[in-house]
Amino acid sequence: MFAAIPFPNVSPEVFTISLFGMHFPLRWYALAYITGIVIGWRIALMALNRPRLWPGEAAPMTPLQLENLMTWIIVGIIAGGRLGYVILYKPAYYLSHPVEIPILWEGGMSFHGGFLGVAVAILIYTRVQKLRLGSVADLIALATPPGLMLGRIANFINGELWGRQTDLPWGVIFPGEAAQSCATLAGPCARHPSQLYEAALEGLLLGTLLLVMAFRRGALKKPWLIAGTFFAAYGAIRFALEFVRQPDAQFQGPGNPLGLAFQWHGYGLTMGQALSLPMVLVGLAVVMAARRAR
Repeated sequence: MFAAIPFPNVSPEVFTISLFGMHFPLRWYALAYITGIVIGWRIALMALNRPRLWPGEAAPMTPLQLENLMTWIIVGIIAGGRLGYVILYKPAYYLSHPVEIPILWEGGMSFHGGFLGVAVAILIYTRVQKLRLGSVADLIALATPPGLMLGRIANFINGELWGRQTDLPWGVIFPGEAAQSCATLAGPCARHPSQLYEAALEGLLLGTLLLVMAFRRGALKKPWLIAGTFFAAYGAIRFALEFVRQPDAQFQGPGNPLGLAFQWHGYGLTMGQALSLPMVLVGLAVVMAARRAR
């Protein structure tokens, strides 16, 4: 029997309030979203309060404009994340069950959909307020990693989005029939804790890199440099981690054990890789353009 780590017994709910026979739980996932947004807002505010970091030593927006933009971003995250999941991952199911699309509390959010939702929100808001798009994009990219880290930790607590089967000593025995589908008579199935890999790389490592670039290396003086770095680094990290992340069930089958969404003669990409590759290419192009610009 190989070594493995039992899944910690942590409830998905932080606490539950009962009123008039109804139950209102606060879930770790919701708390992660709220806390991540608050931390990101504070990081953005710190950057705005240091005019010397920006081109011409002038911040791209006021703290009040930032607060208003946060409302737009929250709407973009929720609407884009949910619609992205519905369209990209389970279109057939939700086409036959459309009333379930707004049921967010049962899970089902896509980062790439949320990213597009935020991008649309920023485009509209900066155009209406006549703000510098590149600098605002840098500001939001700088503030994003804490939310990614906390969201992935919440995924781990919920026992969802686990990785592929592994016999490494840090493999985790996730509960549930789906997670244990690879169990044998010899013992339970251990899987990569890919949520924690993503929390460490997309959140902690990428967040630290962007903070150093912004507050120590003067990267905010070059519009789009922080945003481009975020696009490229996140896309590369997500592309690499797809090799240890369990593919979505609708893409996996007897003839497709790797869960490839796109195949060419036995080779292909998962849906996560197909969506991340353009982020890498666009991010690298944006970084090069930002470094060349005066």
